[in-house]
Amino acid sequence: MNASQHEATPEAPAAVSLTAAFWYWLKLGFISFGGPAGQIALMHTDLVERKRWISEQRFLHALNYCMLLPGPEAMQLAVYIGWLMHRSIGGIIAGILFVLPSLIMLIALSWIYLSFGDLPVIAGILFGIKPAIVVIVLAAAMRIGSRSLKNRWLISIAGLAFIAITLFQCPFPFIVFIAALFGVVGSRVLPDQFQLGIAHSASKKSSGPALIDDHTISPDHAQFMWRKFFIVVGVGLALGLSVWGILIALTGWTHTLTQMSWFFTKAAMLTFGGAYAVLPYVYQGAVTHFQWLSPEQMIDGLALGETTPGPLIMIVAFVGFVGGWSKEIFGASHLLLAGVAGATVATFFTFLPSFIFILAGAPLVEATRNNIKFTAPLTAISAAVVGVILSLAVFFAEHVFHISQPLVNWDLVSISIAILAALALWRFKLSTIKLIAICALAGLVVSYLPLA
Repeated sequence: MNASQHEATPEAPAAVSLTAAFWYWLKLGFISFGGPAGQIALMHTDLVERKRWISEQRFLHALNYCMLLPGPEAMQLAVYIGWLMHRSIGGIIAGILFVLPSLIMLIALSWIYLSFGDLPVIAGILFGIKPAIVVIVLAAAMRIGSRSLKNRWLISIAGLAFIAITLFQCPFPFIVFIAALFGVVGSRVLPDQFQLGIAHSASKKSSGPALIDDHTISPDHAQFMWRKFFIVVGVGLALGLSVWGILIALTGWTHTLTQMSWFFTKAAMLTFGGAYAVLPYVYQGAVTHFQWLSPEQMIDGLALGETTPGPLIMIVAFVGFVGGWSKEIFGASHLLLAGVAGATVATFFTFLPSFIFILAGAPLVEATRNNIKFTAPLTAISAAVVGVILSLAVFFAEHVFHISQPLVNWDLVSISIAILAALALWRFKLSTIKLIAICALAGLVVSYLPLA
């Protein structure tokens, strides 16, 4: 390469220390609002475009694998990238810090909720934040779709997925399965249309070379070996069974904490497509069967989950907190301790499978990066998930704006906040955290105005 070519091509960023990565993952844990779509878009902006820690092709390859798994895909993506950069310790740090701030906030909010009841201040803040969430999810779906849906075949898969889940309420695992079949067929009939490189080529000019680039050789710890695979799976299962066994030994099989550990492990296996796919199961078990909380409390918990950073499935922390509190598992004088224990147990058993899936399976995924037989189904699944995320935006809009009702019942104030939020996000490029804060303040002000 001559001197002029060297000057025209930006250099890859310097190696990132584990300490620097720690502080980034901690920051991300506090600002990751907007659900999985917003969180993935935020990581893409930071890690692919700004910091250039990882190339877009490898980012999308990891994302497609996480989309295939049950569990919160944004958190799993953070674990994957943390693992790829700094081995298992990097993945564990990234995953814990992605969840920990949300857990702390939800414990605090749950205590306020149960101790002080329905505060007008909280109701006003939620009123302003909900329209912003609609806009954030819609913007993120458009952003990811613009990078993933690079031809008519992938656009068609996304459209069919949207129709299937919105109009026919098809289960998300079924949509994933059908999309994967499309990818298998596409890899044989139209292989050029089902490669991640298509999405990468458009953005390579602006992002430049990455620390982990398209052709960067995977580090030694990312090489797949069956021995390491079984060790990671064994350690993960041993950790979960040990905690479960301790709960049984200390409290018994029928105790609330023991029941939570098994219930939320099962729930973690059903979270294909995000938290909303598993909410009916959580509702049926937590409200109807175990009666840890009331239907009204479940709805309020969902609203709190929408206003905190981290995965929306963190609503399980609210369910666990209210369950431990309401059942008075440590007696009437230790309600806060009971709530914290319930939230911690629910969170631990919900997220443990995600760590096992990534730390055990990621080396195999790295080994298939250049194999069209593996990447084509994942690419098709990624396209389908864009349609599913768009359906989530529609779901939010229906419930926040009441647009499925007659025109006179539409919430025009919420619609106005959403329009202004969209203008701020797209026209003035306002950051997600600032948008949430401003909309929360607007909702608080509006809630005290005599608009009725």
